[in-house]
Amino acid sequence: MNNNFENLQPRSVWAHFATLCAIPRPSYKEAALREHLIEWAQARGIESVVDTAGNLVLKKPASPGCEGQPGVILQGHLDMVCQANTGTQHDFGRDPINAVVRDGWVQAENTTLGADNGIGVALALAALEEPGLLHPPLEVLLTVNEESGMDGARGLLPGTLHGTTLINLDTEEWGHFYLGCAGGVDVEVSHACAREDLLPGYVTMRMEVSGLRGGHSGIDIHLGRGNAIKLLAEALRDLAAHTDLRLIALHGGSARNAIPREAFAVCALRADALAKLEEWVQHRHEAWQQRFAAADANVSFACRMDEHAHAGEVLEMKAVLPEERDRLLAFIDTCANGVSRMSDDFPGVTDTSSNLGVLVLENGAFKATFKVRSLRDVRADALAGKLVSFAVSYGLHAWKDGAYPGWTPNPSSRMLALCQQVYTAEFGQPASLQVIHAGLECGLLAASHPQLDMISFGPDIRGAHAPGEMVEIASVGRCWQLLKAVLQMLAKA
Repeated sequence: MNNNFENLQPRSVWAHFATLCAIPRPSYKEAALREHLIEWAQARGIESVVDTAGNLVLKKPASPGCEGQPGVILQGHLDMVCQANTGTQHDFGRDPINAVVRDGWVQAENTTLGADNGIGVALALAALEEPGLLHPPLEVLLTVNEESGMDGARGLLPGTLHGTTLINLDTEEWGHFYLGCAGGVDVEVSHACAREDLLPGYVTMRMEVSGLRGGHSGIDIHLGRGNAIKLLAEALRDLAAHTDLRLIALHGGSARNAIPREAFAVCALRADALAKLEEWVQHRHEAWQQRFAAADANVSFACRMDEHAHAGEVLEMKAVLPEERDRLLAFIDTCANGVSRMSDDFPGVTDTSSNLGVLVLENGAFKATFKVRSLRDVRADALAGKLVSFAVSYGLHAWKDGAYPGWTPNPSSRMLALCQQVYTAEFGQPASLQVIHAGLECGLLAASHPQLDMISFGPDIRGAHAPGEMVEIASVGRCWQLLKAVLQMLAKA
């Protein structure tokens, strides 16, 4: 076990989470972790099956005397979002996650932690080996590629699971039972830009937006945090209106389901325009700090000479044509981003949103990716359609991709009633009911296994999908207490 976790309780849950921190698990690269878990299961007499999509299903018979009870499925995903602060040397395909314990929380300081959904996986694995735990027939479904498009859940074949109730362990706020989630769809935009050689007299510059908090593009989208891509486009569009700006490259964000924290552009300006550039950058920097004082106080805007200028390579670079520059910057600056609609049924919950998560302009090739979410699938599709039409109106190529359904709430759920009964008995008050503006896999699981009665809960996780992600230790203990009590109640039901 990670030495930082040795004294944490419940010990078995943290031991499994330490393993997940030690074995890299980006989306599409979960094979090493899956093989480790298969060996772990075999050593304990637990059946393991890998389906055609790459999902791992672990099966354990019911406790003696509980064989006649309906089976229960515990579900989470193996992969994690991989984000690191600029300057942090971390290879998510090779390096373990460096987690520390601080003030009652486990945190990764300069990378994502993977508590989303590593803690859920750890809880399920701990349940499989807990001595003396009374339980019905257990299946643990650990899906792959959840963060990159829900490919594992999407590829789950009907009849793979045999239980009738499912506990999803992938939500991030203790004290709530989640009974519904948003569906989503991606919007992809691309364009091949015409370019021209830079003429003598231009100096290349690197302009960079940084210091933003980022976060989950669903559950954090309503917090008013800055989107680095949008802010950079806003600044460049303003500068291009006042000086001869040549755009060479743009980069921003690294995951469609994370609010972009950083973005940069490589540009060229005439040497005689440099005198006023520093004043303009400082004005923009101060304006943003005032604008985001509450939500993103550390926002930073900086400009410096590009390394290519010092290497004598400036004349070999090409910039997009000015009309292409204006078209791209106008599209990025004005496209829909953020909350589109709040929920009428769940106060304070976002109903529909979009997030411009990734953008690249390199060697004239432009590509942008949006994540669109909604508690109503028709609204997600409608907003995605508007984004596609908006992009096409700027002469760009755009299309929808990777749609997945939401999870429709069922307030009369038998599983919900049972979990509320257990929660009240264990903690002295009922849990609140909520839906989440994020893409749990429950909607896809319901499509392939319509017999499932589902519910979701989890510990307090802060900063998912961003460096500095943390999970509260005490709430993990409460989740473990609740999970064991629910399983024992289902064994007796």
